[in-house]
Amino acid sequence: MTRSGKPDIGILLLLADQEFVRELREHVTAQGFDDQGRSDGFVFRTLNDGPTTISRLAERLEISKQGAGQIVDDMERRGYVERRPDPSDARARLLHLTERGQAALSAARRFHQAYERRLRGRLGDEAVDALRDVLTEMAGEAQISTPHFRALMF
Repeated sequence: MTRSGKPDIGILLLLADQEFVRELREHVTAQGFDDQGRSDGFVFRTLNDGPTTISRLAERLEISKQGAGQIVDDMERRGYVERRPDPSDARARLLHLTERGQAALSAARRFHQAYERRLRGRLGDEAVDALRDVLTEMAGEAQISTPHFRALMF
């Protein structure tokens, strides 16, 4: 708590994030995706840009190739991604979203859109636009404009 008796802004950001993720998980579970992993959303959005290799995925997620491989193995087992031969390099395999992966990404995007509409309905456009501006400032324009995060936004 601050001197004013209000929670610290960092705590509020943490709690808001936790609540957002809880509601997102509840939504995708209701849509039939009850086996989502913590990194799945990042992988979905990355692969939505097009097929990629595990090495490129690891770079985009800023993790090791081994870590990316473990995530992909798990997502492949759950039916969200698949590996296909790279037509331009017989040694490489490209990662693709399956129909199930595309459907899970669509369910998450519908939640994101509905969440913002709900906020706009409760707080008004001006407040939500101001919140977006504050969060953009806090995240930093340079951070938001990196290829890694730009790919996650759409």
